[in-house]
Amino acid sequence: MKIFVTDGTAAAFFSAVFDAYREKECIITSDSRVQLAFDSEIVRITSNREKNERVQNAASKCDRHAVDDVILTLRSGDPSKEQTAFEYLKKLLEIKSPISKMLSLPQVIEFNETARKVTGEVHMLKGLLRFMESREGVLYAPYSPDNDITDLLMPHFAERFKSERFVIHDVKRKLAGMYDGHEWLTGYAGEAEVYLSEYEQAFKNLWKKYYNSVNIKERPHIKQMKGYMPVRYWKFLPEKNGN
Repeated sequence: MKIFVTDGTAAAFFSAVFDAYREKECIITSDSRVQLAFDSEIVRITSNREKNERVQNAASKCDRHAVDDVILTLRSGDPSKEQTAFEYLKKLLEIKSPISKMLSLPQVIEFNETARKVTGEVHMLKGLLRFMESREGVLYAPYSPDNDITDLLMPHFAERFKSERFVIHDVKRKLAGMYDGHEWLTGYAGEAEVYLSEYEQAFKNLWKKYYNSVNIKERPHIKQMKGYMPVRYWKFLPEKNGN
């Protein structure tokens, strides 16, 4: 069985789809640590402009939203995201018309669920992301999302803060979104050393006091709290991390 290993970009994925489409059994992945079967053959895939465009054009003829939907799904942190997108594309090209609402198809169910986790995390973090003020007056928000969503969050916060300068830092992927009060961009961030303003700890203390004042200790709703604010995000929330 062939295993097509991409560099993790959408262009390389669509190039891999072109090569893998007529294989009876294969896997597309960007995980270089993928488990190998005894008869596996590794095929390294990089972006090929012609193959990329041909696959995207074919998918768009079947469903004009298909390419955007696939690119959204490829943002997932699930190691099987490429295979999920590949199976969806194969079924789309087989039927030759939109399949996103054909919920009897297992390929569609898995694809939609993967995409929903990406959009769901974007929606959640619009309310959970916490910013700190640096000495330079730049707002800084570290986080570690399950999915690659920094550039999906940037338009929301650019509109919300408008003239403020801020940085959203995905510490897991070492990626940052930066806004200068006019335009935003994303790029490699590495390790960040941020010096907080003298007012930041006072802001944190005020927020913790507010949080404690509205929290009823005698009636803890831990299960409900974890549903609204998953534990994996708590380390970046001043009201929960105790720092």
